[in-house]
Amino acid sequence: MIYGKRIRFRAVEKSDVPKFHEWINDPEVTEGLLVNLPMSFADEENWIEHAGKGEQAEKPLAIEIKEKDAWRLIGSWSLFHIDWINSVAEFGIMIGDKSVWNMGYGTEAVQLILQHGFDTLNLNSIYLRVYSTNLRAKRAYEKAGFVLDGTMRQAVYKHGKYVDVHFMSVLRSEWNAPREKR
Repeated sequence: MIYGKRIRFRAVEKSDVPKFHEWINDPEVTEGLLVNLPMSFADEENWIEHAGKGEQAEKPLAIEIKEKDAWRLIGSWSLFHIDWINSVAEFGIMIGDKSVWNMGYGTEAVQLILQHGFDTLNLNSIYLRVYSTNLRAKRAYEKAGFVLDGTMRQAVYKHGKYVDVHFMSVLRSEWNAPREKR
């Protein structure tokens, strides 16, 4: 387990499939994801099975929050396209439980992911892609230290219109700078 102040990360389990299936078929949740068609329950089971066979550092992890004496699943994340020679990885996250949106859990998760990527995996740069329309995600990334690297204009077709895709990244030195000032 990887623990933060209010959240923890754990391995994704088959018992998570019903929640993931619910979220991946919710248009509000998938608005910021590269998902264009409904996903079946079997699709989600296959995703978890396939992800479990991948490289250890690239396996998706579940995001949970503490509620009284129990933990509740709210989303998942993963690092992928890890380039070990250049110490670079791409990052993706989904907070599927809409009841916890705008409560800071996404920001906390992103900060904990960066800590894991830089301090545990020894990465030098973590990057992501975010749609220009996903303002909530962009705010969370900026709070965690991500900066805009560039934009692919009208790169994705969603809901009858083309949307820009922003590339953002954070370097280990940028992420460490605030901690070194303390």
